[in-house]
Amino acid sequence: MNCTADTLPLVDIIQLKWLLAGVGIHIHVERLQNDLDYALHALAAAECCDSPAARAAASKLRSRLSASR
Repeated sequence: MNCTADTLPLVDIIQLKWLLAGVGIHIHVERLQNDLDYALHALAAAECCDSPAARAAASKLRSRLSASR
């Protein structure tokens, strides 16, 4: 199931990936694009991290994902 590829811009996913890498959280881009459970878990982790920029990026992605479902 390709849960996010059509709904989440790759540039936003990559931005989140690097913001999270800066706080020690690593995400797998292709898995985030294809595994809804993984995507929701990764976004939840990002929304709880110390980085305001990562939290904002995760919220933006979650909003787009929720709107598409």
